[in-house]
Amino acid sequence: MKMGFALTGSFCTFEKVLPVLHTLVGQGVMVTPILSFHAGSFDTRFGSAAEWRKKLEQVTGNTVIDSIEGAEPIGPKALFDILVVAPCTGNTVAKLAHGITDTPVTMAVKSHLRGERPVVLAVSTNDALSGSASNLGTLFNRKHYYFVPLRQDAPDTKPRSLVADMERIPKTVQAALNGKQIQPMFLSPLQ
Repeated sequence: MKMGFALTGSFCTFEKVLPVLHTLVGQGVMVTPILSFHAGSFDTRFGSAAEWRKKLEQVTGNTVIDSIEGAEPIGPKALFDILVVAPCTGNTVAKLAHGITDTPVTMAVKSHLRGERPVVLAVSTNDALSGSASNLGTLFNRKHYYFVPLRQDAPDTKPRSLVADMERIPKTVQAALNGKQIQPMFLSPLQ
C-alpha cells in the first residue's frame, strides 16, 4: 500500500503519531510524509522542525513533501492509495470544509480526492465542540472522508477539545480502504 501521511500544527500530538508511523512502515506500507507550512517550519517546546523532519524521513525512508508544488502531482499521478492527516488541526478542518487550498496538506488532500480515493482525518483541536463543530459536520457528510475515532482529551479543563485516538489510525485506514467508517466514532473521555 502507498500512503501519504500529513502532519499539521498540533505539535503536542506529534509524539503520538510517530509510533503509528513505525507500525505502518513495519507492516510494509510505503509512507510519504507531508508537512504543512507550520509543521515544517516552527520550532516548539515539542521539538524543532528540523528534528521532526529528520525523524519522519528516517522512519519512512522518504523525503518530506513540504510545498504546494510538491503536493499538486499527488492526484494526477495517483501517488497514494490513501492519505492520512494526523494530527489534523481545526484550521485544516476549516480549510478542507471550505475548499481552501493554501498549504501543502490542503493541496495534498484536494489533489488526492481528485482520484476519488479515501482521506483519513485524525482531528486534534481545542475548539472541536465549538468553532470547528460546523466544519467537522460538513466533512462528516462528504464523500471519501473518514475519521479516526475521537474523544475529549481533558473534559474538565478543555470541555470543547477533541483528539483522535492515534493508535486507531491503522484500523481506520483499513476500514476506509473498504469504504467504511470505523465505529464507534466517539470514544469515552480520557480519564
